[in-house]
Amino acid sequence: MNVKEASEKTGVSTDTIRYYEKEGLIPKITRNNVGNRDIDERIIRRINFAKQMRDAGMSIKALKEYTDLVDDAEDNTEKQKKILREQINAMQERKDDIDFAIAHLEYKLAHYDDHMKRTEEELHELENNN
Repeated sequence: MNVKEASEKTGVSTDTIRYYEKEGLIPKITRNNVGNRDIDERIIRRINFAKQMRDAGMSIKALKEYTDLVDDAEDNTEKQKKILREQINAMQERKDDIDFAIAHLEYKLAHYDDHMKRTEEELHELENNN
């Protein structure tokens, strides 16, 4: 199948498929006699794997390192688990940051009339005085 058909099958944009190939997240795709990418089921599985890992929050750098370990002939289980643990920790940090931001916004909303409105009015006054 061509890259457009692979995009439709995987839900990954054609640009992203090309990017995954360029970055080595999926194997080099063979080309047919007219130079178009000829994507087989093996590549589809790799695209889906990369998509799932990206959806789980894995960075491109970590995913590249991980897929290199998967493709290596040696057993890299412990190294792969280490990368997954690191990604969990990174996602937890992001979650903590988001939780903090949500709590902050909830506070601002709960105290809108006695805090935010006055602050916004002060900002507006400062803008008008300049």
